[in-house]
Amino acid sequence: MAAGLVFIHGRAQEGKDPAALKKDWIRFLQDELARNGKQLPITEGQIRFPYYGDALSDRVEGKPEDQLAAVIIKGTAADVAKREFLREVLEEVRKEKGITDAQLLAIEEGAVRERGILNWEWVQRILRAIDEHIDGASAASVAIATNDVYEYLFNPNVTKAIDDGVREVMGDGVPTVVVSHSLGTVIAFKILKEMTQGRAWKVPLFVTLGSPLAVKAIRSRLRPLVHPACVTAWFNAMDKRDVVSLYPLDEAHFNIVPKIENKTDVDNPTENRHGISGYLGDPDVAARIYQALTT
Repeated sequence: MAAGLVFIHGRAQEGKDPAALKKDWIRFLQDELARNGKQLPITEGQIRFPYYGDALSDRVEGKPEDQLAAVIIKGTAADVAKREFLREVLEEVRKEKGITDAQLLAIEEGAVRERGILNWEWVQRILRAIDEHIDGASAASVAIATNDVYEYLFNPNVTKAIDDGVREVMGDGVPTVVVSHSLGTVIAFKILKEMTQGRAWKVPLFVTLGSPLAVKAIRSRLRPLVHPACVTAWFNAMDKRDVVSLYPLDEAHFNIVPKIENKTDVDNPTENRHGISGYLGDPDVAARIYQALTT
């Protein structure tokens, strides 16, 4: 039986045309296959693209990314849990990327004595330092991606809307390659891990691209960390300059059995090193998907 294909998209897709997004993903993958004399071995009708972008569109419509990030960062007094989650992620990013206290203090005059959640200035400095000290990184992208992960994990209405839509495209007993990106990797992992009892999902290959799953603040909220029973093989790919993904899904950061195969040398040419076109355009990523669809 030929395998089908499910694409699970990432953040910042609200208000977009799902059909156009699906065509973009197919084109990115097909263009790379064509460079190696191959074509997608399945029809467009065998490819499913569950769209959940509007489930996360509770922010101000039409604002550019930097303004959306400002809205998220400002928050309200009631957003303590969300602020703490963002602070945890940003502290991990800045330590992993070598941003020092001295660099943060140098951003503007004045000392910051308290670095906890009550001193939101420290968080804002980390975001500014990401833009200033990490080549190709976007603080706005990190803030928005972190906010969307939080909303998915902790807003029951958002979780249900997204989970229901993704589960709907997973056919029982039909081999299905699952390719996920960014926030989509968190969604896919959670759903595949928590597969409804009695369902017969078969995933010969689970692909995660630009995944933030290994970030401590995220993985600690997805425990237990297990290899989804319905997944035969798991392939993770990242560009080391991609601040959203941060770590490979290896023994040190996402220790499960059987081990996840990691590719950490993707050269993602998109502006923030995180775009889906740069991941699906990697020859090894495209080849692994093609192989799973034709085996």
